[in-house]
This record gives sequence, structure tokens and C-alpha cells, in this order.
Amino acid sequence: MSEFDTTATAKLASQLRVDSIRCSSKAGSGHATSSLSAADLMAVLMSSELTYDWNKPDLATNDHLIFSKGHASPLLYSMFRAAGVIDEDELINTYRQFGGRLQGHPTPVLPWVDVATGSLGQGLPDAVGVAMAGRHLDKLPYHVWVLCGDSELAEGSVWEALDKASLYKLGNLTAIVDVNRLGQQGPTEFQWDLDEYSRRVEAFGAKAVEIDGHDLTAIHRALEESRQDSDRPTVILAKTIKGKGVPDVENKDGWHGKALPDEMADVAIKALGGVTSIHIDGNAPEPGTPAISADPSVPITLPSWDRGEEVPTRSAFGKTLAALSSRPKVVALDGEVGNSTHAGEFEDVCPERYFQMYIAEQQMVASAVGMSVRGYVPFASSFAAFLTSRAFDFIRMAAISGVDIRLVGSHAGAEIGADGPSQMALEDIAMMRAVHGSTVLYPCDANSTAHLVEAMADLDGVSYLRATRGGYPVLYDADEEFPVGGSKTHRAGPDDQVTLVGAGVTVHECLQAAEQLAEVPVRARVVDMYSLKPLDRTGLIESARQTGGRVVVVEDHYPEGGIGAAILESLADVPDIRVETLAVQGLPTSGATADLLDAAGISARHIVTAARRLVGA
Repeated sequence: MSEFDTTATAKLASQLRVDSIRCSSKAGSGHATSSLSAADLMAVLMSSELTYDWNKPDLATNDHLIFSKGHASPLLYSMFRAAGVIDEDELINTYRQFGGRLQGHPTPVLPWVDVATGSLGQGLPDAVGVAMAGRHLDKLPYHVWVLCGDSELAEGSVWEALDKASLYKLGNLTAIVDVNRLGQQGPTEFQWDLDEYSRRVEAFGAKAVEIDGHDLTAIHRALEESRQDSDRPTVILAKTIKGKGVPDVENKDGWHGKALPDEMADVAIKALGGVTSIHIDGNAPEPGTPAISADPSVPITLPSWDRGEEVPTRSAFGKTLAALSSRPKVVALDGEVGNSTHAGEFEDVCPERYFQMYIAEQQMVASAVGMSVRGYVPFASSFAAFLTSRAFDFIRMAAISGVDIRLVGSHAGAEIGADGPSQMALEDIAMMRAVHGSTVLYPCDANSTAHLVEAMADLDGVSYLRATRGGYPVLYDADEEFPVGGSKTHRAGPDDQVTLVGAGVTVHECLQAAEQLAEVPVRARVVDMYSLKPLDRTGLIESARQTGGRVVVVEDHYPEGGIGAAILESLADVPDIRVETLAVQGLPTSGATADLLDAAGISARHIVTAARRLVGA
């Protein structure tokens, strides 16, 4: 074991405790006791094992530290003060204050924070993605450290993370669990039963190490040894006391999330040795560069199809993703449905950057988040229903983290047919539109899909592309352009009486309806609203005004929050436009696609009826 100064580390731990109390008490809120229990763990990590250049947070060889128990932010910010990257004034006077960087739970507004945490059970899964990048892509020796709380071990996502960390032999990952026995409301499920936790950790293929979380020497030994297992992640189970260092609150229920009152805080600070200004420079990382670097000059040859070919957009996605493999930073993550989403075509041409996450959609998205932290361009795909139902909180938190990830959901809507309603994503557009800063795309043919998938590779934030199961005629030439935020208009003429708006499968239903309406005769133009967020508001208003203010919107989605809602929101302040929306009503069943679209009220005949009603024909 390397030389370790227990006296100096004990003083650092006291300072971290004092500063955690000071900032939370000044703010009048915050998780002081959760910070106190883990102060010894972080003091040892910071002073001895964490390899990090605090002045160069983007350095490729830096270790990564993620607070999965993000509510212990007073402890994290106290570490930042000890590192000298925030000062006394910012710590004490801006914590949890409007306009400050030191928010109640950490976010990457601070350059030393990789991902936003606070929704428990997400920090460790995100760390798995960072560690996967380190071992399999960057091929650099940095280590990923995660501070977890014992309460979050009740989350299934934690065990998904350990399972995949073991699968991908992430010996560069160490989870430090602060087992302080008390959660938000009373004792945790297993309290201080470290053996029970160990059995579970080992069952998922990780190495479990039990220690006294206040024994500095034991902590140091465990952290040092965790670097030695090159093929297994390590989970350090540290028995701690919530509120450690303040006898009035030690191991007492009812203090979770509460700052110490001023008088109690003053007594505690004095007992802990008062305010100090210990500075930790940190251990300098070794020089090194990632094995993979971006190459913007690499040419991309997009797949293309002839007009009239019937091609599922999911197939076009797979072929385009495979073409994007020539960009060295593009990676693909699959949820064991790559033969359906066609993401497996990326594996055929680039297996070293294809990651199979199996049926673990939460971990799939979290891994994409972690890889994005390391500068990669991840595409994660599954059935749309599972991306939204299983992984939505991870998607929401990805937006708060400000990472760039690309999600593709196939088999969406009643269009999928016989599989039935459990497989039909009918809520996904609403969910994805609601994500902060998201982009939502829904192409109707293969060539538009190819261009939009290529565009996604360069988009900021969370982007989502909805893909259909069935094959539909190619409508556009291969050299057509599809800017994000745009739309395409079909059958437009100066005497048009109504605008039919669709996206994806309903574009084809609108085109059939326009042909039938021409026989009435009612002249209808069709707008392919392939970009749902951002929406082509200008083009939509222009079409509506050129067709007498009459618009029919058709979507294979529930009405709440879908395409119709997006258009109504966009046109809310525009006078003299009447919008009729057709969306899936009720709960679909199994059946043939044509029958299901008709039963849902979104087939061509229903569009004809709605258009004639608006026109008065």
C-alpha cells in the first residue's frame, strides 16, 4: 500500500464536514446529514486515489467522479472548495440560490460535473457508460468513481448497471456505497446488513468489499485495491453513520434533507475544529490521448432508394447508421432488437463500436449518456414503446445533463398491426416533445429517413426519430434536402381548399385522401411535417392561409401531446385558422394495419370526411 497520511486526511474530512454544514445551514436547506456520513470516504478518495487535474476538467486522462447520491451536493461542493476551483463566497453565499451554479443537486453547469444527478439510481448507470468508453473506446487508464447511497440500491437500474459493468469487464469502475442505514423516511431495506448487499453485488458479477466507512486506513486500502482488478467492477460497501461528526443528529431519523439550525451548526463547526482552508492539488494524471479521435473529413455515402420502392423507415435507419460508422466517433447501442430496428447492420460493419445492452433500456440510454460525456456520438435504438415507458426518466435527466444523444424508436403507433397495444407507442411523441431542448423527427419514407439520421449525428441535446414497421413507397428523390425544422408540401396549387398535415405513416394516408377528395372535387394539399420539434410554423401558416384557413391534422398517436397538439400550440396566436385533428381514440387491438388505422379514425376515408366537413362539401 502506498504512503498515506491519516492525520492530514482526517483534517480534510473535518473541513468537508464543516463546509457541508456551513453552506446548507446558510441556505436553510440541503442534505447535511447525508454529506456528513460520506465525508471520510471522499476525503480519502480526494487526497490519495483520485487522479484529476482540477484546472483541466476536460483532460482525457482525468478520472471521473460521479455523485449518484446527488442530494449530497454540499459534500461535493465542499470538495470543489478544497480543490480551489470554487471560493469561499460561492460556496457559502450561492448554494441553492437563484442564479448560482451550486444547485441543490449537481449539474454540468459546473465543469467538474459530468452528469446531472438527483434522480436516484442514475449516477451509477451513467458511470458505466463513461467506463465503457474508457475501456473499449478511449482505451485510457482513467478510473470512474461513483458515490452511491444505500437507499438507491432499491432501484432496479442499479442492478442493470452492475450487470452490464460485469458483462463489459469494467475493472475501471468503482462504486462506493455510503451505507448509512437511514433513508428519507426511516431505515433502508437492509439497514447495515452489508453481507446481504455483498451477496447481491457478487451475484451480478462485481467484486464486493465491506469496510468501516469511517476507518481512513480501511477506506484507503479498499480504494487502492479496487484499481487492481482489471476485469471486474468493484463495489465498496461502507458502513457509515448518518450525520457523523455531529452527535446531536448521528444515526437519528428525521434529519434527512434538513439543514442544521444555526445554533446547532455553530456548536458542530466548533467541535469539528472550526473553519479551515486546506487545499488539495490532487494527483496529476498521466499523459495520454484517446484511441479514437474525430475526423470531420471522413466522407459519408448515404444509402438511397428509387421513388416508388416500398421500404420501412426502420430499415432505412439501419442502413444509414451503418453508413455513419465511417465517422470514428459514432457508436451504436442496442436493446436486443437490432434485427427489428435494423441497428444490427451497424454491428455487421463496425462490431467494435456496437454495444449490446440486451433488454435493459434504462442502461442503454445511460450508457449513451456516459459515452456522450466522453465526446462520442451515440445512437441508441429500441422499440419506441420501451424507450418511453422504461427509459423516460433517463432521457429527461440526459437533457438536464446537457448531453448529446440520439434515440430511435421503431414499431410506433397502431400501424404495427398484430402485436397489439402493449407494443404500440402511442405516447412517445408527447413524451419526447416534453423533454427540454429535444428534437423530434418522424419521416415518412426511406430517403428522408437517411438524411434526418445523418443530421441527428450533429444535433445538440436529445434527439428522437420515430420509425415505422411497415414498408411504404419512397416519395422523395435521394438528393432532396430535409433540414431539421422544415416540412414538405405535396399536390400544392393556387386553388387548394384544405391542408392535410401528416407525419410518418399518415402522410401516405393523407396522399390517398387527397386523391379521393379530387374526385368530389375538393382540392387538397398535403404537408409532410417530418420535423415535429422544431416545427415549421412559417410553412404551416402559409399553407393554412392559402387553403382558406382549413387544416386537418392526422396522427398515429394519442391526441394528448401529439402532432395535433404541437400544431395547435404553434397556431394559437394566429387568427382565422380552423384545425381539425384526427388521432387514435380508444385502446387499439391486434389486427391488420389497414383495419387498425381505419378503426382508430386516421385512415384515408376519415381524412376525406374531415376535409369535406371543413370545406362544406
